[in-house]
Amino acid sequence: MGATRTPRGKWIEEGLRALVAGGPEAVRIEALAQALGVSKGGFYGYFRNREALLTEMLDTWEREVTESVIEQVESGGGDARARLERLFAIVAAAEGPVRGITADLAIREWARRDAAVAERLRRVDNRRMDYLRSLFSSFCPDEDEVEVRCLVAVSVRIGNDLHASDTGKRSRTEVMELIRQRLLA
Repeated sequence: MGATRTPRGKWIEEGLRALVAGGPEAVRIEALAQALGVSKGGFYGYFRNREALLTEMLDTWEREVTESVIEQVESGGGDARARLERLFAIVAAAEGPVRGITADLAIREWARRDAAVAERLRRVDNRRMDYLRSLFSSFCPDEDEVEVRCLVAVSVRIGNDLHASDTGKRSRTEVMELIRQRLLA
């Protein structure tokens, strides 16, 4: 047929869109089927039940925002600063229902109410921090400074879309560039 995603992948992607739009309660089989323009019977050819879909949505998100990003960064080679530059660019450009910041924020909100999701989020955040530590520590010998840079990098990524204040005389883009420069110094 020429579809670029498997039917299973479309269910997962639509589930993530619904999660972003309305939280886990919005991930309903009938609503997803309607959004996809298919019957809900097709759902059961891929998933045992709604819980199985939710698990696969989290699996897909986790893989895409950790190992897939790390593989993409590492495949470009270069020293740690070059890899951090590539990482920052990949993360800044991330869009869509899986890698975009809106999915990350939706899963963080979900994790506030679900211990299993919170544990998954902790694993993802720890993987991200471990990778950042490996890069920053290659040119920054001070362990405390490495930890600060890692937490600043992750916090800026998560918080930038939540922060509504003005940035003084500089644009948000200019401030983000200053942060990038300081992190890589």
